[in-house]
Amino acid sequence: MAYAYSPGLKILESTSLRRERRLPIAGEVLVSQGDQVQAEQVVMKTELPGKADMVNIVSILGCQPNEIMKYMKRAETNAIREHDLLAESSSFFGLFKTRVYSPLTGSVETISPLTGQVTLRGMPVPVEVKAYIDGTVASVVSAESVIIETTGTFAQGIFGIGGEAYGPITCAVNRSDQELRADSFSADHAGKVVLGGSVISYDGLQSAIQNGVRAVIVGGFDDADLKRFLGFDLGVAITGHENLGITLIITEGFGTIPMADKTFELLKSCEGRHASVNGATQIRAGVMRPEIIISHSSSRPALDEKEARLILELGTRVRVIREPHFGRFGTVSALPAELTELATESHARVLKLAFDDGQEEIIPRANVEVIATD
Repeated sequence: MAYAYSPGLKILESTSLRRERRLPIAGEVLVSQGDQVQAEQVVMKTELPGKADMVNIVSILGCQPNEIMKYMKRAETNAIREHDLLAESSSFFGLFKTRVYSPLTGSVETISPLTGQVTLRGMPVPVEVKAYIDGTVASVVSAESVIIETTGTFAQGIFGIGGEAYGPITCAVNRSDQELRADSFSADHAGKVVLGGSVISYDGLQSAIQNGVRAVIVGGFDDADLKRFLGFDLGVAITGHENLGITLIITEGFGTIPMADKTFELLKSCEGRHASVNGATQIRAGVMRPEIIISHSSSRPALDEKEARLILELGTRVRVIREPHFGRFGTVSALPAELTELATESHARVLKLAFDDGQEEIIPRANVEVIATD
């Protein structure tokens, strides 16, 4: 049978998932292999070194570098607070004094009689890493990394902003083509992941933030509203590091686009259950999609995420990702091997796609993505 590899979007009711949790530097692992963990449970922690600040003592006191030690009021490794006296010199029989005060709270790291400078180190910055998903610790890789595994519902989006968020899913609309407006949110949505339909407006997103919503999942979002919300034109970049008070996941694309029925019905069926979402997106090499994970215990066999089929073959379910049929779903009915001349007079490999309404069209293979479902 003819087949080809293609980009894919995963919408899976039950799948096995593994996520690595990593510290920026070695630290303390708080869990052991086999432990059951909750999404918001801290599994690792460490401390990053505080910022370093150089103080040019000889320049301020007007002395020679090799004289610095007799003016110092603090020694190496000494703790020090902001505005504490660091060094002092006097002249005219002690009538005039020149004092140097610490610009930060931390410790004295080095005192150099060669350069006459003192290096101060700020307080260490605590870093904690949470489990992100409800599951089991599959392995403790090192003092910097652990692997968490779970079985659950898994859905990928097209684009997202904001990092990891957690909360119970609640549906704020009745249909996948309904818009989320400012009045769609209330105090009852605080701490929740809100499922919408076709689009959310800028005012709707601001209302979600004001009402304490942790994340919003919708079909589309206006690119002008995105620029207004971020305060800059995103361009081609990696998202997920924004600190905007909310995570937004778009499942279909930019504009007013109804959420795919498969995605909407699957997520709506999980209403009330806790979800872990991450808006991090990378659209260059090393593609990374935003995701929704809803952990659960299931007796049915789970499809391994690594083995999810992302292959074009006869009968494969796909979605068109370019105009003029953008967003439409269909099934591959033919995969001709030869190159076909397109309307642009270029040549490309194509497929015949049977849309859900019975219409058939010839589509370039590069214009579709596989929908991996279980």
